[in-house]
Amino acid sequence: MAPVGGKREKKGILERLHSGEVVIGDGSFVITLEKRGYVKAGLWTPEATVEHPEAVRQLHTEYLRAGSNVMQTFTFFADKDNLESKWKDVNEAACELAREVAEKGDALVAGGVSKTSLYKSHENELEIKELFQLQLEVFTRKNVDFLIAEYFDCCEEAVWAVEVLKGSGKPVAATMCIGPEGDMNNLTPGECAVRLVKAGASIVGVNCRFGPDISLATVKLMKEGLEASGLKAFLMVQSLGFHTPDCGKGGFVDLPQYPFGLEPRVATRWDIQKYAREAYNLGVRYIGGCCGFEPYHIRAIAEELAPERGFLPDASEKHGSWGSGLNMHTKPWVRARAQKEYWKNLLPASGRPYFPSLSKPDA
Repeated sequence: MAPVGGKREKKGILERLHSGEVVIGDGSFVITLEKRGYVKAGLWTPEATVEHPEAVRQLHTEYLRAGSNVMQTFTFFADKDNLESKWKDVNEAACELAREVAEKGDALVAGGVSKTSLYKSHENELEIKELFQLQLEVFTRKNVDFLIAEYFDCCEEAVWAVEVLKGSGKPVAATMCIGPEGDMNNLTPGECAVRLVKAGASIVGVNCRFGPDISLATVKLMKEGLEASGLKAFLMVQSLGFHTPDCGKGGFVDLPQYPFGLEPRVATRWDIQKYAREAYNLGVRYIGGCCGFEPYHIRAIAEELAPERGFLPDASEKHGSWGSGLNMHTKPWVRARAQKEYWKNLLPASGRPYFPSLSKPDA
């Protein structure tokens, strides 16, 4: 199956999903750009769209080449409360960069809002909705293709975001950063999904905080909740690129290794092919990643689901399926690894004999 590049006629997000098409999201921005020297840890705000647009453009381009169908605006934590006078410039630049790259391929632009700092302090609905509205006005002016409310650990605030975004008339996706235990107000994943759909979200799911296995388990609970309520929505998952079986309710932010010691937990490309297949089998048709999810992970999704999509991404031109490129190696024991069963069954060693495999969350 040969890679297919260049422009094709673009369909909207709901048109793609209604037709059964697999939509591949993008991956990590704040964690990846922090490692590259463009985002400050702790704040995790996206001033890089203005200060270092070339870095943001490059990362978008890497995801596009790896197979992403969606260029999400780098607007994480980019509301007026967090960025003050910079907020408008950052949001506008993020839209322009995402559109510039999306136009080079078959990708849509999604304008994203995330949870606010205000909610935990005084839960003022009108004030919080105003923050979302300000960002929405930029997204509308820049004519993004659809909208995403992401990284909410309280369903109430996510519902407020959906209600605001729905006013644009554009399709809305909503993802919670929760695990199977539910949100911070003790709503189950199923109930969260129901409330988000009733608020107007056409696509619901989870992003961030948890690794592939836990994220898929949570989406399964959301699916069951929707089915029990007689509601329908498309499902979406954008997990961490890290394994987190030892997380508590708060996810990876409570692990002692967060955020500077997570590398031993990085998922392999083969882990992500498994994740993509399991997501697809669950009925999820919008599959991507979040923190720690690098371009090669996105390529792994695209390669695993190439039979369903009908083509490979451009980045597969330099990547042999299941290690097939190793056939050319001079050492016979390396050549023997050029097969699916080898990589599918491999149990990777960490190289750290005195280190634990699991941690105890700090909270």
